[in-house]
Amino acid sequence: MRILVTGGAGYLGSVLVPALLEQGHTVRVLDALRHEPGTLLSCFAYHTFSFVRGDVREAETLKRALDGVEAIIPLAALVGMPICKRQPREAREVNFEAIALLNELRAPEQRVLFPNSNSGYGTKSGEVYCTEDSPLEPISLYGQTKVEAERLLLAAPNTLAFRFATLFGVSPRVRLDLLVNDFAYRARRDRYLVLYEKDYKRNYLHIHDAARCFVHALEHWDEMVGRVYNAGLEEANLSKLELALLIKQFLPDLVIYEEGIGRDPDQRNYVVSNARLYATGYRPIWTLEQGIRQLLSAYEMLPPEP
Repeated sequence: MRILVTGGAGYLGSVLVPALLEQGHTVRVLDALRHEPGTLLSCFAYHTFSFVRGDVREAETLKRALDGVEAIIPLAALVGMPICKRQPREAREVNFEAIALLNELRAPEQRVLFPNSNSGYGTKSGEVYCTEDSPLEPISLYGQTKVEAERLLLAAPNTLAFRFATLFGVSPRVRLDLLVNDFAYRARRDRYLVLYEKDYKRNYLHIHDAARCFVHALEHWDEMVGRVYNAGLEEANLSKLELALLIKQFLPDLVIYEEGIGRDPDQRNYVVSNARLYATGYRPIWTLEQGIRQLLSAYEMLPPEP
């Protein structure tokens, strides 16, 4: 297929775009290149790859990028609670208004595969499993804008959405602000972790398995279109303490401090059922243990902190 990936040079896009090219798709990336510019350079080995530098908020740029494509994967976003809190206006413009513009400009037959986050479930008990039918109660601007964009798209034809678990793993676009990546990095560097609200739970998914979700949906479009799917590791609904103890298996000298005073700025706490996606035949390949091992090895390549 001919596919447009916005924000394709980011953390997920830098893994997804090569995967789509390897599957034989023709891929066009639209990205403003605010981060590392070289994450997709190897993709130019494919004659089926093209790149457009631009902003998803610009209608004329978006029109050109949409021309002739059959599917759209809009990854461009301000991702995560902290950056959205720092830049609230841009967060709303990129995470919601640009999606509304894309939906307005695209042809009805152009498919949209939207990446949401299961952060929209907010703070639950950490005991009751969230399904796709659970109430959405986002507690951050990031979660709110993504939920609004999901609702807008699912009311339109030829769309589906993934509510991704917290991603982890190695990508050409390095991110150390994701929980597993961050814990593994600080555990390796400092040999200690300080945990706030240690029993708060989340679900997790490796970055390569997140990319595989889009490939799977393109191959099973007729049975999956029009719905939303939780996407995570079914066996990885873990608390922060459980995650830290898992990392300690690889770093036995790791010291874990359980801090009773203090508050994590991201108050998400939930466990998630991924049964709907699994029922379509999708299964993750990477375990959390494999991802932690991968991260600890890859961090050998990062320059030492000044």
